[in-house]
Amino acid sequence: MSNESLGVLEETVLLIVMREGAINGAEVLRKYVELLNRNISLPAIVSVLKRLEKKGFLDSSLGEATSERGGKRKRLYSATANGIEAARAIQDNRNMLWSGI
Repeated sequence: MSNESLGVLEETVLLIVMREGAINGAEVLRKYVELLNRNISLPAIVSVLKRLEKKGFLDSSLGEATSERGGKRKRLYSATANGIEAARAIQDNRNMLWSGI
């Protein structure tokens, strides 16, 4: 597993990507608002996605061009094995801590 740590927002975005599969930034934003009932800006989400990719927790690829975007392709993010492992380690640590309460 990577020695990179994850902030709460990074962890949340990683979990949304893991939950949804290949997903673009706008969809991550929509899911974040829907699931957590909190607002956040798209630039904040995109920044986190790029940071997670740089840390090796996400991969990205370009999807198909769409007419709704004037022929532009969407960048789709998906979790890497390292990202999944990091999320599981966080969950294991939390479970261990909660078991002592």
